[in-house]
Amino acid sequence: MSNVSYASTGRRKNAVARIKIFDGNGKIVINNKAIDEYFGGLERLKKVALKPFDFWNGRGNYNFYVNVKGGGISGQAGAISHSLARTILKLDEPSRATLKREGFLSRDSRMVERKKAGRPKARKRFQFSKR
Repeated sequence: MSNVSYASTGRRKNAVARIKIFDGNGKIVINNKAIDEYFGGLERLKKVALKPFDFWNGRGNYNFYVNVKGGGISGQAGAISHSLARTILKLDEPSRATLKREGFLSRDSRMVERKKAGRPKARKRFQFSKR
């Protein structure tokens, strides 16, 4: 690996993705696996993770090494997308307006609501009986 260009962090639900970028040929490695191997047959999640590349054309000049932890596979895809957008911003500042307009730079704060006492789930209630 050559010199580190940039690194950034992205989050979604309980997942945290850290990306390091090196000069290269466009290879994407997630947790030491190729992106196709990591997401398996889940093409939709692969598209979610790589969506910021639709608005930036410098992908072929860098290799992306991603370390992602926590949450499920869907949250991890969102975290990867968030960190990719933040890294692209460091590489290409003029793309800020486009990335911001498409919503890639804001952290999605939606989380699972906690379970409340006396209920089976967060909002579900036990069946009501009058008598």
